Amino acid sequence: MTSNKALISIFLVVAVDVLGLTIVIPLLPFYAQEFGGTPIVVGLLFASFAVCQFLAGPVLGRISDRIGRRPTLIFSQIGTFIGFLVLGFANTLFLLFLARIIDGITAGNLSIAQAYISDVTKPEERTKAFAFIGIAFGLGFLIGPAMSGFLSDFGHSVPAFAAAGLSLASIICTITLLPSTEITHSPAPRKGRFSGFAEYLRRPETRRSLLEFFAFTLAFALLIGGFALFLERQFGFKAKETGYLFAFSGLIGAIVQGGLVGRLAAAWGEVRLSTIGFLAMALSYIPMGFIHDWRIFLIGVVVGGFGSSVTRPALTTLLTKSVGPHEQGEALGVSQSLNSIAQIIGPLIAGFLIEQQQLVLYGITAAVIALCGMFLTLQSKPPAPTHVAEG
Repeated sequence: MTSNKALISIFLVVAVDVLGLTIVIPLLPFYAQEFGGTPIVVGLLFASFAVCQFLAGPVLGRISDRIGRRPTLIFSQIGTFIGFLVLGFANTLFLLFLARIIDGITAGNLSIAQAYISDVTKPEERTKAFAFIGIAFGLGFLIGPAMSGFLSDFGHSVPAFAAAGLSLASIICTITLLPSTEITHSPAPRKGRFSGFAEYLRRPETRRSLLEFFAFTLAFALLIGGFALFLERQFGFKAKETGYLFAFSGLIGAIVQGGLVGRLAAAWGEVRLSTIGFLAMALSYIPMGFIHDWRIFLIGVVVGGFGSSVTRPALTTLLTKSVGPHEQGEALGVSQSLNSIAQIIGPLIAGFLIEQQQLVLYGITAAVIALCGMFLTLQSKPPAPTHVAEG
């Protein structure tokens, strides 16, 4: 198995999977409001998925380290498929929550895909490879929300069923296209959940990487968790317009990650690249609540899209370089759990601020968190070219 073949296969798997996910994201707030949900309820809806993902992330990471990435990924995708089906049939808030809980319990798709990439790439090539997956995310965020906006005219359940169909296609792609990876290293000793966290937090380099990643995901989760409701109140957008704006943001991500991230990482290094990315995010979030013309708002979407598109792959690479090869699956599972914590906290903060009509503070809060991440990266040192596992 060549790494190119593996990357092309995982690209197709992730692209189809993300396409289904991004059909749902812009839809959920409007779907919940259809059944009487308030902004706080919308925040809870996002958080319910994240709570389950938080519990499942490291477990799925350890399982993938032991039995392989491919079978674990298939299991995770099946859960996503069932969750989308329940979402499509939902006619109450309870079923909306049930759909997100089912999906969350099995939600390890991204961390497993990232661990798969780590298996088949050299450390010095990893940022470019993660950016390759970022292209899949960018295309998903381009096509999925646009489909959501178009299909929402036919009812809120239609995009959910379309996402279920795409999720099924993703499962088929994994089964038929994705090569298995050999487990050539000895598995790490089994850790308890919190001892696993403590293990990585004791290491200065890994701790800083995890904190940087948490700052990024918290700022991003706060933004995305309230974005549809913000757009509704600031510009009068509905599901269609919101979907199209998400699609525009996805286009920016696809352009940046398709042609720039690898070159920028090679020229500047991951530390400097993530610092610039955090700064771009903050600069785009600060003026959000002050802008009342959506055409001017698009400038901020471009700046923020660039920032988030370069920051995620750079931080993921820094994390994988800070641990040994046998720990990458679990370390990425821990990062996925931190991502889940961010997705619990962020949408709740966003829902509270938007329910209180604090639209200016909503953007500024996301910016402050991004600036915290930037200050952390300013204290970082570039990683060594290779890593010698500790212990």
